[in-house]
Amino acid sequence: MTHHFGVLIPSTNTTTEPQLARLPSSYQPHFARVLTSTPGQPFAPGRDEDVEYQSKLLATAKVEMVILIQTSASLFADDYDEVTMRRMSSAAGGVPAITSAHAMGRAFRALRAKRIGLVSPYSEPVNARARRYFTDKHGLEIAALEGFAAKDSYTIGRLGPENARDALLRMNMPNIDAFAIPGANFATIASIPAWEREFAKPVVSSTSAAVWAMARALGGERIEGFGRLLEQMPAD
Repeated sequence: MTHHFGVLIPSTNTTTEPQLARLPSSYQPHFARVLTSTPGQPFAPGRDEDVEYQSKLLATAKVEMVILIQTSASLFADDYDEVTMRRMSSAAGGVPAITSAHAMGRAFRALRAKRIGLVSPYSEPVNARARRYFTDKHGLEIAALEGFAAKDSYTIGRLGPENARDALLRMNMPNIDAFAIPGANFATIASIPAWEREFAKPVVSSTSAAVWAMARALGGERIEGFGRLLEQMPAD
């Protein structure tokens, strides 16, 4: 059986589509793009009208779920996840909907991980929002944080996975249960299995968490080659 799911990404994103092209044929993503709500503020949420309209269009492809893979969007308002997931679901005809940030929080709960090492491509102000979000919304302890001070999505898209690997090496301490790598335009999902072998800890990216949440909602079929979260498919 093939599961069809919708993916909303920022209009500037250049890496999520090729990353998800690696999924097995039983999971078929369909993509739509949204513009930022605040020109000149690249990590701001997408326009509400775009989120609704594109979710409505994805519904015509008979998707079973809609995902917003823009983790930074959830960092700007305390109720963003709840409001936006309702908006997406309603526009898409009532199918389940989730944001990648919310999926990351759920993923760490499923992995029974509490103390997190956060490897972030974002600027310092956005990193501060990320720390507060994961602490206040999901009860996680950010035990270490390293960022790359990217000024926009294009800069993130040019970061290679070796940047993340070096940061993981520097923060791989006994008090860390798992690693988080937000930023959907940070192309890291193909490297997760190797990093988990090297550091012996789960690694969760925005994209891997979103795929896990989708697969859990649509039947829980395990997916090989993307790391522990998708290979074990734990329930939260």
